[in-house]
Amino acid sequence: MSNYRRAWHPGGTYFFTVNLLKRAGNDLLIRHIDVLREAVRVVRETHPFIIHAWVVLPDHLHCVIELPPGDIDFSVRWRLIKSHFSKAIPKTEAMSLSRFSRNERGIWQRRFWEHLIRNEQDFFAHMDYVHINPQKHGLVEQVSDWPYSTFHRLVEQGIYPKEWAGGEEDQLDHRE
Repeated sequence: MSNYRRAWHPGGTYFFTVNLLKRAGNDLLIRHIDVLREAVRVVRETHPFIIHAWVVLPDHLHCVIELPPGDIDFSVRWRLIKSHFSKAIPKTEAMSLSRFSRNERGIWQRRFWEHLIRNEQDFFAHMDYVHINPQKHGLVEQVSDWPYSTFHRLVEQGIYPKEWAGGEEDQLDHRE
């Protein structure tokens, strides 16, 4: 087994990118958004975490989450979220012999990208990255037009203005 270098910080706040195995032309995550939401909800019941930011794109997702004090096991959370999602959708994907022998579905990339948030500036940079991603990928003109994002909740809380990143460069600085 590979020895991956992971940043283990009990109670840490992390940025994640989680990708589908087949990304090109794949809209599986938004097509089954309710299944994904339910998978996250179920996992949070037994393995709690705070969602600071989350965006679901057709073929991948980004989020900033915070683990409970003393907890370092983000890997089990992702394993369970992926598993719950995979078990709840129809089997239509092609599977490699390797995945078949491991009893895996051919839905998710096995790994994910994680980054331990180091300070407040890093936190805000990753929050912005999460929320601007649909615009960055050309899915919408304005961030507020993408429905699968915590951006809308944060607008309601007064964290972001609704027009943030709507094509106006001066709108990006929302914390002053």
